[in-house]
Amino acid sequence: MNVWTRRSRQVRRLVSRVREEVRHRWRSFETLWRRSMQLRVVVSTLALSLAVVIALGMVLQWQITSQLLDSKEEAALSQTETSMKILERELTAVDPNSEDVAEQLKAALNRLTTSSSGQSTETVAGVFTPVLVDGLAPVDRQLQPYAGPVEDVPKDLRLFAERGQLAHKIHTVPREGGPVTMLFVGTPVGSATRSLQLYLMFPLTAEQQTLRVVQQTLLVSGAMLLVLLGLITNLVTRQIVRPVRQAAQIAEQLAEGDLDKRMRVIGEDDVARLAESFNEMADSLKQQITQLEEFGQLQRRFTSDVSHELRTPLTTVRMAADVLHASREQFPPGLSRSTELLVDELDRFELLLGDLLEISRLDAGVADLSEEQVNLVELVERAAEGLRPIADDSGVELRVIAPAGEAEDLSIVADARRVERIARNLVANAIDHAEGGPVEIRFGSNEQAVAVTVRDYGVGLRPGEAELVFTRFWRADPSRNRRTGGTGLGLSISQEDARLHGGTLDAWGEPGEGSCFRVTLPRRPGAEFGSSPLPLPSTRRIAAPEALLAASVERPQDGESGDGEIHDRGPARLSEDTWEDE
Repeated sequence: MNVWTRRSRQVRRLVSRVREEVRHRWRSFETLWRRSMQLRVVVSTLALSLAVVIALGMVLQWQITSQLLDSKEEAALSQTETSMKILERELTAVDPNSEDVAEQLKAALNRLTTSSSGQSTETVAGVFTPVLVDGLAPVDRQLQPYAGPVEDVPKDLRLFAERGQLAHKIHTVPREGGPVTMLFVGTPVGSATRSLQLYLMFPLTAEQQTLRVVQQTLLVSGAMLLVLLGLITNLVTRQIVRPVRQAAQIAEQLAEGDLDKRMRVIGEDDVARLAESFNEMADSLKQQITQLEEFGQLQRRFTSDVSHELRTPLTTVRMAADVLHASREQFPPGLSRSTELLVDELDRFELLLGDLLEISRLDAGVADLSEEQVNLVELVERAAEGLRPIADDSGVELRVIAPAGEAEDLSIVADARRVERIARNLVANAIDHAEGGPVEIRFGSNEQAVAVTVRDYGVGLRPGEAELVFTRFWRADPSRNRRTGGTGLGLSISQEDARLHGGTLDAWGEPGEGSCFRVTLPRRPGAEFGSSPLPLPSTRRIAAPEALLAASVERPQDGESGDGEIHDRGPARLSEDTWEDE
């Protein structure tokens, strides 16, 4: 039993390997079939040519067979007519009632097969075997008089001949060397007393050999024709496909930034005109791209220069504004309020200058990372804590939903300043659009990456706006007032910071359901990762914030904890066990 079990397992494994190999080869062929136009053209041409060759071969074989049989039948009927005349003369003195009538019939056949000139039975119709039969002999006679192999003659042919009709038929008879196909011709022969029947058997061996030669010739010719058609089709298709492949290869090189690549122009045909048009297009693209690069460089240089040049007067204005702000209590109420507004706008102006400088460095590709081991939860909590006063003024509750215990490792190698800036920009944006609802921050990780989502339940995003939120200076509702004094560049800078780490920044939103931003970072900058550890919310309707409030953990009041001890007020944190996936 164990032997049979092992053998059956080996057979199953062998069958499985063969099946997998066949699937692999089939998938490779499918891929090659989809990608190679030359292969499709050659195979299609060969398939159509094969159908034409088969149809033409069948027609030719049918025509040749018909002509051979027609010629054989005409020669056999002519030979039969000649033989009848000879037999009619020889059978004049034959008495069918005598005892030696069989001997007389044989003698007549001998005269038929051997003429006075010494000719043999090999005539124009070919070699034949005669049979002479007295089909109307009395039934009381034990042996019916005949001469020749009468047992080879088909019975239905004998019926026609006995009724006085000329008939012919192709029939196969057994022989020692194998079955032989023959053409039988039967006809009545008149004698002095009564009619006899003559049957001539013409072997079709020569015709069958001729047909075999024709079939072999057609097969060899068809195979050679298919091979030649395949080579010709491959050559012609290659002349057309080669420029297309060259154009595709050069287009890929152009897309990679090598703008000096061009196609070779040979001749003056359609392919040459295609190459010329392609080269003209590449020249035009290179010129436009060069102009755009120069314009972009000028724009970045202008932004950087203006930002740097504005820092000196801004510093002077800042010093004067600080002096005025320090003495605002001595000013009239209107002037004191103007001083406060001046300081606030200077803060926003400094922030805008800083963002513009950062954008210029990112555009110029000179931004770098200060890599260090950081804890993602600590960075996000620090950014959220810095925005908590603004959230409290807006009536927005910040919830930091951190992993319970040490189940998940959220330590990564990253630039702490840039990661904290991402978190600060996302939380500030959520506070601006929360409409008094909660803002929830969640964490997730796997072996390859970590992720943070910032979720609000405010106005949300209309269809198509999830791709626009990272556009510089874009606002979903220009009439809305900013609470955080944003510059309109925060999300764009955050996306570039995520890209510098090799990560992604995604957005989701639904009108009236709020929005969610997810940043995914690899464990080390530039490392590859699969899917994000945290999913974005689906488009279906979700639970209202009040339902989520019921599942949350109440944050202690200022300066108090559940055990009566005094603690610093920090971000509200929920256990991962209380979170319900949206």
